[in-house]
Amino acid sequence: MNETNNIIRKKETPSKYKYTQNRELSWLKFNQRVLREAADETVPLLEKVKFISIFTSNLDEFYMIRCGSLYDISLVDKKLRDNKTGLTAKEQLNLIYEKTAPLYKEKDEIYSKILAKLREYRIIRHSFDELDSLKRKYITQYFYENVSPLLSPQIIDLRHPFPHMINKKLYIYSILENENTRCMGLIPIPKQLPAYVMFPGTHEYILMEELIYAFAEKIFSNYTVKYSTITAVTRNADVNLQNSPIDEDEDYRHYMKNILKKRNRLAPIRLEFYKYYNHKYNKNLRRKLDLHKNQVFVTNTPINMDYTYDLIDSLPQQIKEELTFPEFKSQKSPNLNTKKSVFKQLDKKDVLLFYPYESMNTFLGFLKEAANDDDVTSIKITLYRVARSSHVIKYLLEAIENEKDVTVLIELRARFDEKNNIYNAELLEEAGCQIIYGFENYKVHSKICVVTRKSKNKITHYTQIGTGNYNEKTAKLYTDYAYLTSNQTIGEDAIRFFKNMALSNLNGTYDKLLVAPTSLRNNIIKYIDEEIKKSENNMENGIIMKMNSLTDRKIINKLVEASQKGVKITMIIRGICCIIPGLPGKTDNIEVRSIVGRYLEHSRIYIFGKGSDRKIYISSADIMTRNTAKRVEVACPIEDFDIRKRILEDIEAMLKDDIKGRRINKKGDYEYIKEQKQFSSQDFFQKRAIKEIKEYNTYEENKSIFRRIIDYIQQLF
Repeated sequence: MNETNNIIRKKETPSKYKYTQNRELSWLKFNQRVLREAADETVPLLEKVKFISIFTSNLDEFYMIRCGSLYDISLVDKKLRDNKTGLTAKEQLNLIYEKTAPLYKEKDEIYSKILAKLREYRIIRHSFDELDSLKRKYITQYFYENVSPLLSPQIIDLRHPFPHMINKKLYIYSILENENTRCMGLIPIPKQLPAYVMFPGTHEYILMEELIYAFAEKIFSNYTVKYSTITAVTRNADVNLQNSPIDEDEDYRHYMKNILKKRNRLAPIRLEFYKYYNHKYNKNLRRKLDLHKNQVFVTNTPINMDYTYDLIDSLPQQIKEELTFPEFKSQKSPNLNTKKSVFKQLDKKDVLLFYPYESMNTFLGFLKEAANDDDVTSIKITLYRVARSSHVIKYLLEAIENEKDVTVLIELRARFDEKNNIYNAELLEEAGCQIIYGFENYKVHSKICVVTRKSKNKITHYTQIGTGNYNEKTAKLYTDYAYLTSNQTIGEDAIRFFKNMALSNLNGTYDKLLVAPTSLRNNIIKYIDEEIKKSENNMENGIIMKMNSLTDRKIINKLVEASQKGVKITMIIRGICCIIPGLPGKTDNIEVRSIVGRYLEHSRIYIFGKGSDRKIYISSADIMTRNTAKRVEVACPIEDFDIRKRILEDIEAMLKDDIKGRRINKKGDYEYIKEQKQFSSQDFFQKRAIKEIKEYNTYEENKSIFRRIIDYIQQLF
């Protein structure tokens, strides 16, 4: 395999591949960054467990979606090559499997050290064999009373065909013998069962899969159990909607419900075994699933780590405070007084919110006021991912009750949020909301809301444009900007955007907004060209970009051209980065940094130029082909002087980060930033938010005292 790939690379080494790396392999490097947060001594112990869980769920989704997509391509077009490295889909998959194996080993080593340290706090994950007699007696009784009645074991032989193994479901897999015959046995672990059982009066627990595994011989009582293990299969979950055409008479929500049913039945892409592995016995299962041995991975870390958060929540408050990050509550924005009308304040100035340092409640207050203001005539909003118990939905329903015209563009194809979005679409539509579903071949990923208000025969549009979803849960975990403005040109663009979406018009024109797939990429390239011209004319120039991922080949090529012409380019890219910086004569004017910390870096910021003619945009779009060419995205210019200044200060703080920041080197790998500033941008933003609201409260308090003094003096005279 390695020799084959080397040959391919030697054949495919034109200059267009010399400064780029494969998207999927870059993603694996990023997820390794996430994993290594679990080994960072500055991270509290229980937070380390969370990073193991995040790494695991990230890898699960990567295999379901990215590997699933590559698997489909490998069947349909064997000659199609990646435009970053010249590799076919099959070659990419084989490299992914090869690069994944060491990650499992690294994860197990880190997790083992974490478990050992947790034992010092009596937080112990037991296997059945190490239980003392009292715990064994308790858990045995628990098994027969609460677990055994819910199990549905099955054998696989000539009369019992191999069943469908559900995507990511845990199974006990056994090799059974009876009267000189051998067969396989499977015990699906029901979702109705808890993920773990805590022993009374302790912080000690046993995983449900370990418990059922311990009783496999009792469950298959009429067989001799030669071997047992715990396993799960990962399936391709990348449902291709274009290959599942919708009938013109079919309801779109019903169509999506049927599509979702297909997800659990698609082709296997990976097979995992937990702790207990025997190649001789496991190859039968692998062959049944038609998987190659390089698609099989063994782990000493639980296959499913989702239980982590419930486990941590169940611990005493004192332990949680000691072993997790210090509590931080999102602060009120010092730029908006929640006791006054948001609209009247926006008439005077624009406002930028910075989640999670500032609370999303400020935006929710804006939406609530809109729902109940007699002068508001309409609310229009795009929804991609919302919280399960969403106040956004609540206030939209409230607005409908108050006879506002409410339009919601809801994307039913938001990956793994489809069911939630279908539910909310039905709820809103039944209440009288106008629902738009977007386009057949383009997901609507924009984050835009516009409220129209008519007062004293004057119509005013108030617009919110963000880099992240309208989701109260993620607003506490993801760093995002939310921009609120009464700028009428932007407001009119927003109204035009919703009209175009309702008419399925992707070719609309806008005065201020850049809208993918028609004008975003072209304008970014145009702005890069402007910086190239400045450099050629020895004028001050520069480009700063912050995003989650960079894969768009056209923009990558333009950035390389700019670098070769002397333009200084600084990028903060959290995840996938297909450009390799620092290569002489190619990308030596490009620097790429990445920040992985307590919060998920999610804001997208694009800055072109320096000085007074500098252009600053915030956007919902990453520089990925899927965003620039295959989605409906919005980028909004920031023209307010104070907000521009604040964004530049934020970028400067991020570029100073040498604790959670890393630099990408000439090999495309992450390396530590050795600047010895010991500066964490996320810690800085937390402290700044607390300091600014304290100063604001003090100012308001002093202002109130001053007013009372003035009133008293006036009464005297």
